[in-house]
Amino acid sequence: MWGSIISEWLSLIFRWLHVVAAIAWIGSSFYFIHLDLSLKPRQGLPSGVMGEAWQVHGGGFYHMVKYLIAPAQMPSELTWFKWEAYTTWLSGFALMIVAYYLNADLFLIDKSILDLTPLQAGLFSFGSLALAWLLYETACRSGLARHELPFALGGYVFLVALTYAFTHVLSGRGAFNQIGAIIGTIMVANVFAVIIPNQKKIVAALLAGEAPDPKLGKAGKERSVHNNYLTLPVVVLMISNHYPLLFATRYNWLIVAIVLALGPVIRHFFNERHKGRPSPWWVWGVAAAGMIAIALLSAAGPRDAKAASAPSAPTYAQVEEIVLSRCSMCHAAEPVWDGIVTAPKAVLLDSREHIQRNARLIARNAAWSSAMPPGNITEITPEERAVLAAWAASRDR
Repeated sequence: MWGSIISEWLSLIFRWLHVVAAIAWIGSSFYFIHLDLSLKPRQGLPSGVMGEAWQVHGGGFYHMVKYLIAPAQMPSELTWFKWEAYTTWLSGFALMIVAYYLNADLFLIDKSILDLTPLQAGLFSFGSLALAWLLYETACRSGLARHELPFALGGYVFLVALTYAFTHVLSGRGAFNQIGAIIGTIMVANVFAVIIPNQKKIVAALLAGEAPDPKLGKAGKERSVHNNYLTLPVVVLMISNHYPLLFATRYNWLIVAIVLALGPVIRHFFNERHKGRPSPWWVWGVAAAGMIAIALLSAAGPRDAKAASAPSAPTYAQVEEIVLSRCSMCHAAEPVWDGIVTAPKAVLLDSREHIQRNARLIARNAAWSSAMPPGNITEITPEERAVLAAWAASRDR
């Protein structure tokens, strides 16, 4: 019992910290992107200033200026925006260990996809995380990133291919988390390995009375642009584990492909507005079409769906037998599954009243998707999922 309680509390603490740090990081990132793109040049600005912006907030006015390289005299204090990013990754990785690696048999593995041990799944996850970042870093340092459009298209294909591979090795939930973790790792590594070190080198050169290498600023800006366009997709992927019709359906990898395309398209709309250019309203048509496509794909059901084999109107007795044998060992007033001390999300499925009350939840998680049982640990069959789907459909008529 204590192991489960400690694990639950650690999950809460790390998740809370992760969300707070991510809000701070993404918030500051969005603000500086807006500021950078909205700066306007004018006559009379100090030497070296590329533009200015006037802003109002909290009852006061702010006059913002940006030096192209640095002011003639360095200020005594500088505010660095880095710990938000570092804390987001550190807390996220700690959460990944607690929620996925220590519960790999539930959330990282799906034996109907590939029969892995928890150790194998954990090593695969960590190894692919490191390898994907190394490949990205190598591509950037080789000079490929200077060709923006080909690099962006190649990166998109790379991430979609990884997603497809992950959905054929890990559970759907684990695959979505893995691709999100890879994107998040790339973004934080950009801050840790390029943006902040380059900025420190620029400051050191200025303090020494030397001209900083312009390549340092250009490389930092390049990585900042990458982070700008990756932010929205990673947010969707990080919250996707709450939506089984996304991660646990037949075309889950295609859903990710659409999300990876929509995020940058939506950011393009705001970037153009920040620059003062005409708003590209076509973006919202593309976004709407993408969301409709996701909805249609999510309705395809789980990968092993066999709707034709189910009776048109199953009896309640058939449904009850499936639920009691596949679900109620955890979803009961007194769970009997090792490590489960209370029914997950307080959902009880151990009586006729509880099963009838939670019919839609059962259908959403175990019939229209394969989210439950997690990792298919109780080995529910496609035929049994079809029975649950037919029962839920008959109730709605």
